Amino acid sequence: MSFCYKCVLLVGATSGIGAAMADKLILEGAKVIAVGRRQERLDAFVEKHGPEKASGIRYDVTDRTSLNVFVEGIVSKHPDLDCVFLNSGVQNQVRLSRPAEVDLDAFHQEMSTNFSRLVDLSIKFLPHLQQKPFPTALVITGTLLALVPAVTMPAYSASKAALNAFIYCLRRQGQGSNTKVIEIWPPVVQTELHDYMGPEKGRSMGMPAAEFIEKAWQQLTAGSEHVIVGSAGPEESFMEIVNKRREHFETVSDHLLRHFEL
Repeated sequence: MSFCYKCVLLVGATSGIGAAMADKLILEGAKVIAVGRRQERLDAFVEKHGPEKASGIRYDVTDRTSLNVFVEGIVSKHPDLDCVFLNSGVQNQVRLSRPAEVDLDAFHQEMSTNFSRLVDLSIKFLPHLQQKPFPTALVITGTLLALVPAVTMPAYSASKAALNAFIYCLRRQGQGSNTKVIEIWPPVVQTELHDYMGPEKGRSMGMPAAEFIEKAWQQLTAGSEHVIVGSAGPEESFMEIVNKRREHFETVSDHLLRHFEL
């Protein structure tokens, strides 16, 4: 199989996994609309690949007041849009052991950026994807920490766990739609996400971005709806938990949906 989507909106495309995935998509023949906060990086992306293959739009996902204008602008300018790829996010460490020092505004901002704003974008773009007369996809980057939280990153872990629960429900309620819902769980990848540790240390942690992209791409082109690279702990037992959780979700969903009109 191949990645059959040819016009991809990639939100969070100016660094890390998003930037590497944007390059890969273009290499594989897709047109990419890159979205991010840093105009100079968007300009560099378009210059690198050319305006026939790449375009850039500056948008901050935390700006809810401009959400409708952003979405309507995309779908009107790109009627061939067949894939929305949501990759934006932030990560910080929080010392819960010192509650008096916890910045609650920052904690909730991280939760909002990683969860609520991606829910907003999903809900706003889905009607446009679902009405297309061809297969479309919504792809969302999560993390292995959605299942096994990182003790020093409670806001990040909780936001990604919430995102995973939302994706489970969204996918199941959307069964039969022409829009495929895909979730990607990366391991620790060498990106700017960890700059709070210091750029030298943070960007040397984990799997090189290029290696991650190739491993994720193999699963994407194989048609997987849950792309998992690496594991949190021993792989066999981790995947057993993933599969059992999905099994129990489907069982409970079967029961609940008998009493719920979709």
